[in-house]
Amino acid sequence: MCVKAVPDAAAGRRLDPTTNRLDRSVELAISDFDTYAVEEALKLREAAGEGEVVVVSMGPERAMDALRKALAMGADRAVLVTDSALEGADLLATAKALAGALEKEGPDLVLFGQQSADGGGAVLWAAVAEKLRLPVISQVSELTTQNGSLTGKRQTEFGYDSIRAPLPAVVAVSDAINTPRYPSLKGIMGAKKKPFDTLSLGDIGVDAGDAGEAGSKTEVLALGEPPSRGDARKIEDDGSAAQQIVDFLAEKRLL
Repeated sequence: MCVKAVPDAAAGRRLDPTTNRLDRSVELAISDFDTYAVEEALKLREAAGEGEVVVVSMGPERAMDALRKALAMGADRAVLVTDSALEGADLLATAKALAGALEKEGPDLVLFGQQSADGGGAVLWAAVAEKLRLPVISQVSELTTQNGSLTGKRQTEFGYDSIRAPLPAVVAVSDAINTPRYPSLKGIMGAKKKPFDTLSLGDIGVDAGDAGEAGSKTEVLALGEPPSRGDARKIEDDGSAAQQIVDFLAEKRLL
């Protein structure tokens, strides 16, 4: 599964005034959405009674500590693509780097969280699937594999979709698919001894100078103030809050 190390929410998140991008100098942690992908990979391995669960990520070297949570949960090993040329990488560069690492692994199934906790774009899994030329299913809340294929179930505004695809495939899971386990003390101690590989762009056959893809950067040109909330009124509940709300709505001719 592919996971992302993001600024720990407990440490606070802010913008870097020099780049206008998210400040990533604080402590990093695995994106909460990705823990559902880790848990689902572990469940599939347990159900099959075989297989290897590998964590793949892209980021700075210090992301290694964050990724060890997945190893502590039960993943077998981790692979981190880290290269100075990837600093500030955009979607295309990130997708190509991850796809390069995944091609080396030759997985039967690639799992993603539905989105990242810091960006929330919910498109990286599709870009990686396109690079690998693999089928992709998103927002999966129930996943089964059988006889070289998988079936993903997802909820829509009209009910449920049940989608079948051949393996290998890319799947983005929703946070309704499971409840991620907490790493045990034994798992935390064991994670320190599990294999952890770091790869450069050269190691995965990606050219850092490939304009428009690997090596492309996200540049924030300007930041704007959030729009005004408009006409608002704060109501203190002194026992008459309900009546104040009714009076406000009547005043705005909403009743």
